[in-house]
Amino acid sequence: MRSRSLVFRAVLSLLVVSLLAACAGVAPSAAPAAGEPEGKTTITYFTFSAAPDHLDDLDQMIAAFEAANPTVEVTVETAPFDEYFTKLQTLVAGGTAPDVFELNYENFISYASKGVLLDMTPMANADATIVERFYPLAYSAFSLNGKQYGLPESFSNVVLYYNKDLFDAAGVAYPAPEWTWEDELVAAQQLTNVDEGIWGEFSPVQFWEFYKTAAQSGCSILSTDGTEVTLNQPGCVESLTWMIDKINTYHVSPTDAEMAGVSDGDLFKQGKIAMLRTGIWMFDGFKDAPFAWDIALEPGNTQKAHHFFSNGVVISANTAHADAAWAWAQFLTSSPEAAQIRVASSWELPALANQELFSAWLALEPPASREVVFEALNSLVTPPVIEKQSQMQDAVNLLLDQAKSGAITPQEALDQAKVEIEALLP
Repeated sequence: MRSRSLVFRAVLSLLVVSLLAACAGVAPSAAPAAGEPEGKTTITYFTFSAAPDHLDDLDQMIAAFEAANPTVEVTVETAPFDEYFTKLQTLVAGGTAPDVFELNYENFISYASKGVLLDMTPMANADATIVERFYPLAYSAFSLNGKQYGLPESFSNVVLYYNKDLFDAAGVAYPAPEWTWEDELVAAQQLTNVDEGIWGEFSPVQFWEFYKTAAQSGCSILSTDGTEVTLNQPGCVESLTWMIDKINTYHVSPTDAEMAGVSDGDLFKQGKIAMLRTGIWMFDGFKDAPFAWDIALEPGNTQKAHHFFSNGVVISANTAHADAAWAWAQFLTSSPEAAQIRVASSWELPALANQELFSAWLALEPPASREVVFEALNSLVTPPVIEKQSQMQDAVNLLLDQAKSGAITPQEALDQAKVEIEALLP
């Protein structure tokens, strides 16, 4: 349990009451359980992302919530990520699941499909504003079979970083929103200078990059319902061929040998890569790079597609305090107060549509085009998820490596991947 200072909460409550007067929460109807203060409902919240760096930020959110919901008290339990899901499974199996808890998207599907999560749909339908607060695709990512089982709490994604100095020196126009793979290739060829060790672009050839690149050709690893393996279809083969050809055919991206053990991020920061696909978590890592840089939407083939890595908040199907749990879940994920605390502390980003909540963050440079991070949410694609997730990723990565080395063709690699993934399905 995380204890909080009563003095801190009282002071902060006085500061936020006036702000929250118009944002009254949902009053719980259940009677207090044994041991609860008279007139109070206590709910538990289990989290992995808050500890250890953001417990004080979570305290601020809870104090603000309790000021608006004086009959509800939130207690917090934490566990490190590598222990969290083992503990959560034990709690769920023992019938003592926390009222509200955190799930990353990869685990959300598994829990939602097992009937252990509360269907939030009636509560969401009763609040005309709740859906409008989130980016639509981010909100729908935490639904299953037409029912809403979670709310997106935070997200990160991958965008196209580019070295403006290298573009200027080569006389190449900066990446534009309408760029396709062909536009990217033309620019990369103009920017590549092998003699000077400068490469036009870099994208890793691995599972997470492949599923997104396949989506840019309208293909996917699994069918929409997750029952059919589709990664050897023409669009996926075209995507893997494109990823590999940039290295082996067009020579606009370095081989593993040419990288000589240096990471793609370090090469970009050294001014050796003109365009790099990587996550928004690298903003701080590149902020002191000795050149001007910015970000853009990724070029697509038949369509745009961007990664969506997200944590969501869910409610236990067995909670005795559904109204209070819903009040906390929607406050934590979508209230202006919680969003501003999260953004100010760099505790990832909420997937909210109101850009005014991010005005201070959007004004930071570099990069100057931070709005691209949110524009990418309009074309997000969620990762494919199965029960044996790690085995699927390992199998695909091994075959992608063989295709990249030229040992097998992209078609052969994906045909074999289909067979191996099918063996992993229930």
